[in-house]
Amino acid sequence: MKLIDKFKNKFNKQYKNELSEQELEIMRMLGISPDISGDIKGEITYFTCLRVLSETLGKLPLKLYQETENGTVKAKNNTYNIIKLRPNPYINPTMFWSTVERNRNHFGNAYVYCNWMGTQLKDLWILQSDHVRIMIDNKGYFGNKDAIYYIYNDPKTCKEYIFHQDNILHFKTSHTFNGIVGIAVQDILRNSIDGGLESQNFMNNLYKTGLTGKAILQFSDEMSQAQIQKFLSKLNEYASGANNAGKVMPIPYGMKLTPLDIKLTDSQFFELKKYNALQIASAFGIQPNFLNNYDKSSYSNSESQQLSFLINTMQFILKQYEEEITYKLLSREQINQGYYFKFNEGALLRADSQTQKDTLCGYVNNGIYTPNEARLLLNMPTKEGGDILMCNGNYIPITEVGNQYEKGGVINE
Repeated sequence: MKLIDKFKNKFNKQYKNELSEQELEIMRMLGISPDISGDIKGEITYFTCLRVLSETLGKLPLKLYQETENGTVKAKNNTYNIIKLRPNPYINPTMFWSTVERNRNHFGNAYVYCNWMGTQLKDLWILQSDHVRIMIDNKGYFGNKDAIYYIYNDPKTCKEYIFHQDNILHFKTSHTFNGIVGIAVQDILRNSIDGGLESQNFMNNLYKTGLTGKAILQFSDEMSQAQIQKFLSKLNEYASGANNAGKVMPIPYGMKLTPLDIKLTDSQFFELKKYNALQIASAFGIQPNFLNNYDKSSYSNSESQQLSFLINTMQFILKQYEEEITYKLLSREQINQGYYFKFNEGALLRADSQTQKDTLCGYVNNGIYTPNEARLLLNMPTKEGGDILMCNGNYIPITEVGNQYEKGGVINE
């Protein structure tokens, strides 16, 4: 029995696919950049794009509506209460959906497990995207032909779980060639993102050396390689680092130190860095103003750019979420009754108090909103008699225009 337990424990260990320091150094010597995912998230433009998209989705309220004969009304049920209050005991809705969106953009796919107890939804759990595989049962071995199954290898317990497609919310990027699996932006723009990382590393090394470039050391005496390395290490103690910037550096007699004056402006470093950042942001659908780039815009017209961001970037993302959540979390009967989930996009377009007042007054005075409906939009309680539509008494139907000038079939003069 002990031998069996020992055999099981051997295969229950968590094996990490990581390179040693010696292997990483060999790859650098060969000119190969090791693929370290943490470095990619450290690229400032890439990080900013992930933050903007994830925080934008996280701050949008997800509502449940029902289409009725009298129009669309807000609805509530057990599933909506879980999504609104607590998807699971550990995460609130804001962090839940922002985490899902961050996984979707970084890995290309985001997976959420729906934990059902009969017909009632108990909670929702985010699966680690890099530990999920997708399998299509095109032969019907598991009962349903062409059904999709998600295989999840839990990195904590090393257990494998197989979920049917109806139990998984699958959100993917728009970069897909089969409609089933999304492709991450980092995989498509690998060279551009690596270029951003290299430029950031260049600036970091420049700061570490006290903003001093390379230099040529001239000497006449013959020195061995070991002596040269020892001498350079001592010389770097005086020349490198921010603390040594501007200080006097001692040079032995007979040697000459000639700095290589390479200016960043001559190599158009910052222009190339800005261009590379805009290319990465464009792939995510992020506007330049989100990167604090106002070269061709200003803060005054940022509201129009916010509307453009909603239409050109977020609308596709929100529509995908709404369709997947509605189809997977509502029963066919509820869908036939007109229930559906929808994000409140108006949270992105909240105007200033003066514009909000003029807009609501226009809706109320023209019979579109009742006073109570306008008060609810301002988070104010309703009042008695405020559920009546009102409009200007001088308004008449278009079919009655001109009748006010007639009297007994004769137009008054």
